[in-house]
Amino acid sequence: MGTILWLALTIGAVWMGPPAAAVREGDVGGRTPFDYVDPFIGTGGEGHTFPGATVPWGMVQLSPETDAPSFRGGFRWCAGYQYGDTSILGFAHTHFSGTGHSDLGDVLLMPTTGPLKLDPGSKDDPDAGYRSRFSHDQESAEPGYYSVVLQDYGIKAELTATTRIGVHRYTFERGGPAHVILDLVSSIYNYDGKILWSQLRVENQTTVTGYRETRGWAPHRTVYFAIEFSKPFASYGVVNEAPEVYKGFGPPGPRFENYPDVGGRKLKAYFDFAPAPGGTIEVKVAISSVGIDGALKNLRAEVPGWDFDLVRAAAKRAWTEALSTIVVDGTTKEKRIFYTAAYHTMLAPVTYMDVDGRYRGLDGDVHRADGFTNYHIFSLWDTYRAEHPLLSITQPERDGEMIRSMLAHQQQSVHHILPIWSFGSNETWCMIGYHAVAVIADAYLKGIRNFDAEAAFEAMRASATYAPYGGLGAYMTYGYVPIDLEVEGASKTLEYAYDDWTIARMARALGKEGDYRTFMARAANFRHIYDPKTGFMRAKKTDGTFNEPFDPIYAQYGSDYTEGNAWQYTWYVPQDVQGLIDLMGGRATFVEKLDQLFVVKGDESKYKQVEDISGLIGQYAHGNEPSQHIAYLYDYAGAPWKTQARVHQIMNHLFDDTPEGISGNEDCGQMSAWYIFSSMGFYPVTPGSGQYAIGTPALPKAVIHLPTGRTFTIEARNLSPENMYIQSATLDGAPYARSYLRHEDIVKGGTLVFEMGPTPNTAWASAPEDAPYSMSAR
Repeated sequence: MGTILWLALTIGAVWMGPPAAAVREGDVGGRTPFDYVDPFIGTGGEGHTFPGATVPWGMVQLSPETDAPSFRGGFRWCAGYQYGDTSILGFAHTHFSGTGHSDLGDVLLMPTTGPLKLDPGSKDDPDAGYRSRFSHDQESAEPGYYSVVLQDYGIKAELTATTRIGVHRYTFERGGPAHVILDLVSSIYNYDGKILWSQLRVENQTTVTGYRETRGWAPHRTVYFAIEFSKPFASYGVVNEAPEVYKGFGPPGPRFENYPDVGGRKLKAYFDFAPAPGGTIEVKVAISSVGIDGALKNLRAEVPGWDFDLVRAAAKRAWTEALSTIVVDGTTKEKRIFYTAAYHTMLAPVTYMDVDGRYRGLDGDVHRADGFTNYHIFSLWDTYRAEHPLLSITQPERDGEMIRSMLAHQQQSVHHILPIWSFGSNETWCMIGYHAVAVIADAYLKGIRNFDAEAAFEAMRASATYAPYGGLGAYMTYGYVPIDLEVEGASKTLEYAYDDWTIARMARALGKEGDYRTFMARAANFRHIYDPKTGFMRAKKTDGTFNEPFDPIYAQYGSDYTEGNAWQYTWYVPQDVQGLIDLMGGRATFVEKLDQLFVVKGDESKYKQVEDISGLIGQYAHGNEPSQHIAYLYDYAGAPWKTQARVHQIMNHLFDDTPEGISGNEDCGQMSAWYIFSSMGFYPVTPGSGQYAIGTPALPKAVIHLPTGRTFTIEARNLSPENMYIQSATLDGAPYARSYLRHEDIVKGGTLVFEMGPTPNTAWASAPEDAPYSMSAR
């Protein structure tokens, strides 16, 4: 089969949206959504995104790394790249998008000229190693492509990708002796001892294979690789920088010149070339979780030939189709923010299997995904909120396949529970809750049926009753997580209660009334930790007393709350906002306290040690997930115009089209999904309810092209920076006065029109019956 056809199949296979013929026409000037994406947005500050090459939901994320510091002090380099840096370490093939903790950075290559250096050097002294200075004036990125000039070597490095392969093209402006360095020591969130073992095998003068095992965020992860060069190297060498206690009977010494099979804990290799001035070398790197044979199969299947520009064009086609799912009107800046956000929602979860369907499971065995694509990188504490609800609209088939991947995880788990925060055949136990249950319930209740619902429910129930996890045993005993038995007890109680509500909803849909009653009772557990004296949700001890001392501003890792404080977590009752309103004394009191949240100041020293608290408006912290639904809660209290004002403020002050344009960790698509929903005028406060709370649109028009071929259009008439308030609305021509939108109204297609104005219409959608779902009100 020809290269062009292979590329069309292998890259197109990751896309489940409209066929190529459905790609939307460009706007004035012929620009398409692809043209507005800027992968550098979020690469500075705390966005933690990467600018490199990948395809939608691709297994390879080939990107430059500007530093690879230790996990201590490496927070800003979670994606390996910071826009403010001035030198590049190399190009690695795996990266997280927007996380607040990290790993990966596998199979780092760096082309160089001149004397061979195998130490990377440092940001402060790049001349001490193989890294190179660069300038943003000689750097560019678009979806599926990245390029930069390595100034110290006169090399132009270009990157593109397929689903499982990273493709490099190096142009040597000066010619002369050159090297390509393979550093199997470099890793994101590195530390001495992270590399458990690595192996390198030179198959011939153009092909190199190997693997490395690491212990990082993932306790035991192995990446296999196959590298192919477009031209034969003249010579090569391998260095093992870790002295091995037992050397066996292999070659003596740490340096192996032209020796084809070397193992060790700190391997670095170099491959020597002699390109003419202006000469090029292309490199293909395939990865696998299964074995070297899997990496070689991926290599031969996805890019059998040598044509960098062809691979780049195929990646562009894949992105052009994927980004055309939602088409919007707006200013250039608004489109840059929107379409870059859409791009970021397609960088996680990602494919995790070889071209033959094999992948390494949580049990360490090799499995085959039968009839579905297997995925990993499940940042579920983040993505259940908006990323997965967005996929339920635009990519329902893919959302279901992600659920099948979660169910496979559960079946392979020795704990027999769904993923918490998993990647690379490992559970990391990062964050709290068992939010896979919310993803499953939300999908099933929306009609997504390409997974086994009965098996899914059993997995949900098993996850919610696994006593050793996160104080769950005590939660089931006391009705809350006692802080004297488990850290972050207040947050865990609140998040478990929401998850339990989603299980109850799924149980009722499946006719399991006993389970429905059990989990509905647990869904009310938030009531046990509300303190009417202070008006906050608080951690409680086993003896029933609240934890003291108490300061609603104070935040610390491992305290009463998870990456937040009482001001930020008290509002986390998405399943029963009306119940929270009642606890606080009614609508007026609730609204008054919400108003205070957005203006209250505090001593920054009381929370500055929590890096995730960012994007502050008062104590509202948009940079971290626990706050991201809060602006929509005015809808539940009869004051939707206040939601409109706050959402407008957040979108206009905490998002920008610059490298610092994301106000906190992007978190595997969650922050971007928040923006996509909010800019269209609604947001899924309560996944599992089938409803979206209405905010205020930021775009004059958005058209969602649904997988069924229908469209759902949102129009905002008379929209301007001053006209942020909804005066009235119609749905398919009929007056609409609810402060929520139903999922079924979106997927059947239609048109929602908002009439906008400069002053609030306090009567619109303000009656109790116009409010979104609450457990207590239904």
